Amino acid sequence: MHRFLALPCVLALAWFGTMAHAGDTDAYDGYDLSPQAARVDLGVQPLGYPTGLVGAAMGRDRILRGALAEQGLSLQTLAFRRGPDIVDRLGGQRLEAGLVGDMPTLAAIAAGDTLVAGVVKFSTSAVVSREIGLMANLRGRRIAYVEGSSAHYTLLEGLASAGLKEADVELVPMPVNDMPDALREGRVSAFAAWEPAPAIALAQDPAHRIVFRGRSTDYLLISRQFADTRPEAARQLTAALVRAIRWMQRRRDNIETAARWAMADGVRLAGEPAQASLSQAVNITRTELLDIPALPTIPASARGMQGLGGKLKFLQHRGKIPTHIGANEVEQAFDYAGLAEVQSAPAKYRLNNFDYGR
Repeated sequence: MHRFLALPCVLALAWFGTMAHAGDTDAYDGYDLSPQAARVDLGVQPLGYPTGLVGAAMGRDRILRGALAEQGLSLQTLAFRRGPDIVDRLGGQRLEAGLVGDMPTLAAIAAGDTLVAGVVKFSTSAVVSREIGLMANLRGRRIAYVEGSSAHYTLLEGLASAGLKEADVELVPMPVNDMPDALREGRVSAFAAWEPAPAIALAQDPAHRIVFRGRSTDYLLISRQFADTRPEAARQLTAALVRAIRWMQRRRDNIETAARWAMADGVRLAGEPAQASLSQAVNITRTELLDIPALPTIPASARGMQGLGGKLKFLQHRGKIPTHIGANEVEQAFDYAGLAEVQSAPAKYRLNNFDYGR
C-alpha cells in the first residue's frame, strides 16, 4: 500500500472544497501519517456526540488491538476537529478508516477509495440562533459553520427552505466547540452544528433557539484499498464498532466512561475544557444511538439512494459534489459485506466480550 492519493481523488476533494482551514491543521502537526504498512490509523471526532464516544471506545478496545496484533498490525487513533479533515486523509494508507457524517461521506465516495462499514448514528444537525425565530430573518446575518460538514448541509437546506442562498448571509468558518460562546457573546447571529453544540447553546441562554433541523447520519468509513489488502483487519475494525455500541448499551456507567474518554480527547485536541456536561453527553448518546434498534447497520434505504440520494443531488446542484458522481458510486460504497460477516460470527469476532482501558 502507498500513502499518496491518486489524482482523481485529489481533484474530487479540491472540487468539494474540504481542505482543512489553516487554523485547524495546527492541531495535526504532530500526527504521524508516515508510511507504516504494519499500522492501522483510525480518524475520530471527539468533539461530536455520540460519534466521539464510539471513537473513544474503539481506540481503547484491547480486543481490537489484540486481533490486529495477531496480523502484525498496531492501532493508532487520531483526533480531528471535523469530518472533512478525516476525508482529506482517508485512503492511500494515510488513514485506513474514519468516523464522519453524511456530507463528508459523500465527499469521500467522490474521491473513490471508500467503503461504508456501518451506521454510527441517526440524528439531526441544527441551526441555532439568538432571538431570531425564522430562517428567513437570518438574511444578512453572520452564521458560523464548519465547511463540508453534515451541519453545513443542514445550513444549506435551511437557507433553501427560506428562499435564501449562501450569498444572502455571511458565512463564518469556526471550530464547532467555539460556536455556543460565539452565539452567546453576539459574535454571530446563528450557527449550524451537530451535538453537543446545540444542547450547550440552549442551556446557556433562554434566548437561544433552534430555527431549523436537518437529518444527519454518521458512518464508519474504511479505505477500499485497505479492505482489499487487509480484509480481516477491516472486519476487526467493524467488529470494534459493533462492540463499542453493545458495551455502551449494557450500562449507564459504560456510557459515562466513554463520555469521559471523549471529553479528555477533546480537551487535548481543542486545548480547552469540555463545555458539555456528562449528563448531556449520556442523553445525546442514548437518543441518537443507543435507543435506536439495530444499530450499527447498513440501511437498505441507503443502497436504494433514498438516504443519501437526495443530499447528493442537492449538493451537486450547488456545486459541492462533482456531477459525475451518481447512484452507482454511492451504492458501490455501501456494498460492503464486512458488517454482515462480522454479525454472522459473533463468537469469532467476540461481539459480546468487552475489554477497554486507557
